[in-house]
Amino acid sequence: MGVLVCFLAVSPVVKSGAAEAEIVKEEPVTVKSTNPVPVFKSVKVLAKTAAQKLAEEAIGLYTQMELGKYGLSVSAFEYALKGYKYLVEKGQVVKNEVLSICDFSQSSRRKRFYVIDMAEKKVLINTFVAHGRNSGGEFAQSFSNSPESHKSSLGFYVTSNTYYGSHGLSLKIEGLEKNINDKADKRNIVIHGSYYVGEDYLSRAAMNGRSYGCPALPADETDKVIETIKDGTCLFIYHPTKSYIQKSKVLNG
Repeated sequence: MGVLVCFLAVSPVVKSGAAEAEIVKEEPVTVKSTNPVPVFKSVKVLAKTAAQKLAEEAIGLYTQMELGKYGLSVSAFEYALKGYKYLVEKGQVVKNEVLSICDFSQSSRRKRFYVIDMAEKKVLINTFVAHGRNSGGEFAQSFSNSPESHKSSLGFYVTSNTYYGSHGLSLKIEGLEKNINDKADKRNIVIHGSYYVGEDYLSRAAMNGRSYGCPALPADETDKVIETIKDGTCLFIYHPTKSYIQKSKVLNG
Protein backbone atom coordinates (compact mmCIF):
# COMPACT_ATOMS: atom_id res chain seq x y z
CA MET A 1 0.00 0.00 0.00
CA GLY A 2 1.54 3.36 -1.02
CA VAL A 3 1.68 6.62 0.94
CA LEU A 4 0.35 9.73 -0.73
CA VAL A 5 1.30 13.20 0.55
CA CYS A 6 -0.70 16.05 -0.96
CA PHE A 7 0.51 19.69 -1.00
CA LEU A 8 -1.57 22.59 -2.27
CA ALA A 9 -1.38 26.33 -1.54
CA VAL A 10 -4.81 27.78 -0.91
CA SER A 11 -5.54 31.41 -0.17
CA PRO A 12 -7.16 31.86 3.27
CA VAL A 13 -10.79 32.90 3.44
CA VAL A 14 -11.59 35.39 6.21
CA LYS A 15 -14.98 35.46 7.83
CA SER A 16 -15.51 38.59 9.90
CA GLY A 17 -17.44 38.33 13.14
CA ALA A 18 -18.35 40.74 15.90
CA ALA A 19 -15.96 39.17 18.37
CA GLU A 20 -13.26 37.63 16.21
CA ALA A 21 -12.21 36.95 12.64
CA GLU A 22 -12.30 33.34 11.54
CA ILE A 23 -9.72 32.32 8.97
CA VAL A 24 -10.47 29.05 7.21
CA LYS A 25 -7.69 27.43 5.22
CA GLU A 26 -7.03 24.05 3.72
CA GLU A 27 -4.06 22.00 4.89
CA PRO A 28 -2.72 18.83 3.25
CA VAL A 29 -2.94 15.54 5.11
CA THR A 30 -1.08 12.29 4.60
CA VAL A 31 -3.38 9.48 3.59
CA LYS A 32 -2.53 5.80 3.12
CA SER A 33 -4.31 4.77 -0.06
CA THR A 34 -3.90 2.90 -3.28
CA ASN A 35 -5.84 5.65 -5.09
CA PRO A 36 -4.02 8.94 -5.74
CA VAL A 37 -6.93 11.12 -4.60
CA PRO A 38 -5.99 14.42 -2.83
CA VAL A 39 -7.56 14.75 0.60
CA PHE A 40 -7.68 18.02 2.56
CA LYS A 41 -8.92 19.01 5.97
CA SER A 42 -10.24 22.41 7.07
CA VAL A 43 -8.33 24.17 9.83
CA LYS A 44 -9.89 27.14 11.63
CA VAL A 45 -7.53 29.85 12.89
CA LEU A 46 -9.05 32.57 15.07
CA ALA A 47 -7.51 35.99 14.44
CA LYS A 48 -7.90 38.69 17.11
CA THR A 49 -9.79 41.83 16.22
CA ALA A 50 -8.42 45.32 16.87
CA ALA A 51 -10.83 45.67 19.79
CA GLN A 52 -9.56 42.46 21.37
CA LYS A 53 -5.95 43.53 20.94
CA LEU A 54 -6.68 46.91 22.54
CA ALA A 55 -8.50 45.26 25.45
CA GLU A 56 -5.54 42.94 26.04
CA GLU A 57 -3.10 45.86 25.87
CA ALA A 58 -5.23 47.86 28.31
CA ILE A 59 -5.43 45.00 30.81
CA GLY A 60 -1.70 44.42 30.50
CA LEU A 61 -0.85 48.06 31.20
CA TYR A 62 -3.51 48.29 33.92
CA THR A 63 -1.92 45.33 35.69
CA GLN A 64 1.66 46.44 35.10
CA MET A 65 1.01 49.91 36.54
CA GLU A 66 -1.14 48.53 39.38
CA LEU A 67 -3.89 51.01 38.56
CA GLY A 68 -6.43 49.02 40.53
CA LYS A 69 -4.47 49.85 43.66
CA TYR A 70 -5.13 53.52 42.96
CA GLY A 71 -8.85 52.96 42.44
CA LEU A 72 -8.98 53.65 38.70
CA SER A 73 -11.64 51.54 37.00
CA VAL A 74 -10.66 49.17 34.21
CA SER A 75 -13.30 50.69 31.92
CA ALA A 76 -12.03 54.22 32.48
CA PHE A 77 -8.50 53.19 31.56
CA GLU A 78 -9.50 51.14 28.53
CA TYR A 79 -11.58 53.99 27.09
CA ALA A 80 -8.83 56.48 27.92
CA LEU A 81 -6.21 54.35 26.18
CA LYS A 82 -8.37 53.91 23.09
CA GLY A 83 -9.03 57.65 22.72
CA TYR A 84 -5.46 58.58 23.55
CA LYS A 85 -4.06 56.29 20.85
CA TYR A 86 -6.59 57.60 18.33
CA LEU A 87 -5.75 61.25 19.05
CA VAL A 88 -2.01 60.64 18.96
CA GLU A 89 -2.40 58.92 15.58
CA LYS A 90 -4.46 61.88 14.30
CA GLY A 91 -1.83 64.35 15.50
CA GLN A 92 -4.19 66.10 17.91
CA VAL A 93 -2.02 65.28 20.92
CA VAL A 94 1.51 66.57 20.43
CA LYS A 95 2.96 65.45 23.78
CA ASN A 96 2.14 61.78 24.14
CA GLU A 97 4.36 61.03 27.13
CA VAL A 98 1.56 61.81 29.58
CA LEU A 99 -2.09 60.76 29.83
CA SER A 100 -4.41 62.25 32.46
CA ILE A 101 -7.66 60.63 33.51
CA CYS A 102 -10.46 62.06 35.63
CA ASP A 103 -12.63 59.12 36.73
CA PHE A 104 -16.02 60.57 37.64
CA SER A 105 -17.47 57.11 38.23
CA GLN A 106 -15.93 57.42 41.70
CA SER A 107 -17.02 59.36 44.78
CA SER A 108 -15.66 62.88 45.14
CA ARG A 109 -14.13 61.66 48.40
CA ARG A 110 -11.74 59.50 46.40
CA LYS A 111 -8.51 60.48 44.68
CA ARG A 112 -9.92 60.14 41.19
CA PHE A 113 -7.51 62.25 39.12
CA TYR A 114 -4.60 60.35 37.59
CA VAL A 115 -1.53 61.56 35.74
CA ILE A 116 0.16 58.61 34.03
CA ASP A 117 3.61 58.46 32.44
CA MET A 118 2.93 56.40 29.31
CA ALA A 119 6.62 56.08 28.48
CA GLU A 120 7.77 54.87 31.89
CA LYS A 121 4.45 53.13 32.53
CA LYS A 122 3.81 54.50 36.01
CA VAL A 123 1.45 56.79 37.92
CA LEU A 124 3.02 60.20 38.46
CA ILE A 125 0.21 61.88 40.40
CA ASN A 126 -3.02 60.68 42.02
CA THR A 127 -5.14 63.31 43.71
CA PHE A 128 -8.63 64.70 44.29
CA VAL A 129 -10.68 66.56 41.69
CA ALA A 130 -14.02 68.37 41.86
CA HIS A 131 -16.93 68.06 39.46
CA GLY A 132 -19.52 70.71 38.56
CA ARG A 133 -22.03 71.69 41.22
CA ASN A 134 -24.99 70.81 38.98
CA SER A 135 -23.50 67.48 37.97
CA GLY A 136 -24.34 65.91 41.31
CA GLY A 137 -23.47 65.68 45.00
CA GLU A 138 -20.88 63.18 46.15
CA PHE A 139 -21.19 61.42 42.81
CA ALA A 140 -21.33 63.12 39.41
CA GLN A 141 -24.34 61.96 37.42
CA SER A 142 -25.27 64.67 34.92
CA PHE A 143 -23.08 66.39 32.32
CA SER A 144 -23.40 69.24 29.87
CA ASN A 145 -21.60 71.28 27.24
CA SER A 146 -23.90 74.26 27.69
CA PRO A 147 -22.73 77.63 29.02
CA GLU A 148 -24.01 78.49 32.50
CA SER A 149 -24.96 74.86 33.15
CA HIS A 150 -22.36 74.60 35.93
CA LYS A 151 -21.93 70.97 34.96
CA SER A 152 -18.84 69.00 34.03
CA SER A 153 -18.30 67.94 30.42
CA LEU A 154 -17.11 64.45 29.60
CA GLY A 155 -14.69 63.36 26.92
CA PHE A 156 -11.25 64.07 25.55
CA TYR A 157 -9.32 67.30 25.85
CA VAL A 158 -5.87 68.52 24.97
CA THR A 159 -4.12 70.80 27.45
CA SER A 160 -3.10 74.26 26.35
CA ASN A 161 -1.21 77.18 27.89
CA THR A 162 -1.07 78.39 31.48
CA TYR A 163 -2.06 81.72 32.97
CA TYR A 164 -2.51 83.33 36.38
CA GLY A 165 -6.09 84.07 37.39
CA SER A 166 -8.18 84.41 40.52
CA HIS A 167 -7.22 80.85 41.51
CA GLY A 168 -3.51 81.34 40.86
CA LEU A 169 -1.75 79.22 38.25
CA SER A 170 -4.39 77.77 35.92
CA LEU A 171 -4.36 75.68 32.75
CA LYS A 172 -6.56 76.07 29.70
CA ILE A 173 -7.95 72.91 28.13
CA GLU A 174 -9.45 72.47 24.68
CA GLY A 175 -12.43 70.17 24.27
CA LEU A 176 -11.93 67.94 21.22
CA GLU A 177 -15.44 66.49 20.92
CA LYS A 178 -18.09 68.47 19.07
CA ASN A 179 -21.33 69.01 20.97
CA ILE A 180 -19.84 67.17 23.95
CA ASN A 181 -17.10 69.42 25.34
CA ASP A 182 -16.09 71.79 22.53
CA LYS A 183 -17.48 74.82 24.40
CA ALA A 184 -14.91 74.46 27.18
CA ASP A 185 -13.13 77.67 26.20
CA LYS A 186 -16.38 79.64 25.94
CA ARG A 187 -17.42 78.29 29.35
CA ASN A 188 -14.01 79.13 30.87
CA ILE A 189 -13.50 75.48 31.82
CA VAL A 190 -9.91 75.25 33.04
CA ILE A 191 -7.82 73.30 35.51
CA HIS A 192 -7.22 75.33 38.65
CA GLY A 193 -6.68 74.91 42.36
CA SER A 194 -9.22 75.50 45.09
CA TYR A 195 -9.58 75.46 48.86
CA TYR A 196 -12.72 73.28 48.60
CA VAL A 197 -10.85 70.22 47.33
CA GLY A 198 -8.45 68.01 49.27
CA GLU A 199 -7.71 66.27 52.56
CA ASP A 200 -8.13 69.41 54.67
CA TYR A 201 -11.56 70.15 53.25
CA LEU A 202 -12.68 66.54 53.66
CA SER A 203 -11.66 66.59 57.32
CA ARG A 204 -14.59 68.91 57.97
CA ALA A 205 -17.00 68.09 55.12
CA ALA A 206 -18.89 65.02 53.93
CA MET A 207 -17.56 65.41 50.39
CA ASN A 208 -15.32 67.64 48.34
CA GLY A 209 -16.73 70.92 47.14
CA ARG A 210 -17.95 71.45 43.59
CA SER A 211 -16.97 73.86 40.86
CA TYR A 212 -18.77 75.68 38.05
CA GLY A 213 -17.73 72.81 35.78
CA CYS A 214 -13.95 73.00 36.05
CA PRO A 215 -11.87 69.99 37.13
CA ALA A 216 -10.63 71.82 40.22
CA LEU A 217 -7.71 70.32 42.18
CA PRO A 218 -6.31 70.73 45.71
CA ALA A 219 -4.59 74.12 45.83
CA ASP A 220 -1.33 72.73 47.21
CA GLU A 221 -0.98 70.21 44.35
CA THR A 222 -2.16 72.27 41.41
CA ASP A 223 1.18 73.73 40.34
CA LYS A 224 2.81 70.30 40.17
CA VAL A 225 -0.07 68.84 38.14
CA ILE A 226 -0.19 71.76 35.71
CA GLU A 227 3.56 71.78 35.13
CA THR A 228 3.38 68.05 34.37
CA ILE A 229 0.47 68.07 31.91
CA LYS A 230 0.55 71.50 30.22
CA ASP A 231 1.20 72.28 26.54
CA GLY A 232 -0.40 69.51 24.54
CA THR A 233 -1.08 66.39 26.60
CA CYS A 234 -4.26 64.31 26.59
CA LEU A 235 -6.91 64.61 29.31
CA PHE A 236 -9.91 62.27 29.51
CA ILE A 237 -12.89 62.95 31.76
CA TYR A 238 -14.76 59.68 32.21
CA HIS A 239 -18.15 58.52 33.40
CA PRO A 240 -20.01 55.37 32.26
CA THR A 241 -22.75 57.43 30.63
CA LYS A 242 -23.98 55.35 27.68
CA SER A 243 -25.07 58.34 25.62
CA TYR A 244 -21.51 59.73 25.70
CA ILE A 245 -19.83 56.41 24.95
CA GLN A 246 -22.14 55.80 21.98
CA LYS A 247 -21.88 59.38 20.68
CA SER A 248 -18.14 59.95 21.01
CA LYS A 249 -16.42 59.99 17.62
CA VAL A 250 -13.07 59.63 19.36
CA LEU A 251 -14.10 56.34 20.96
CA ASN A 252 -15.90 55.13 17.87
CA GLY A 253 -13.57 56.55 15.23
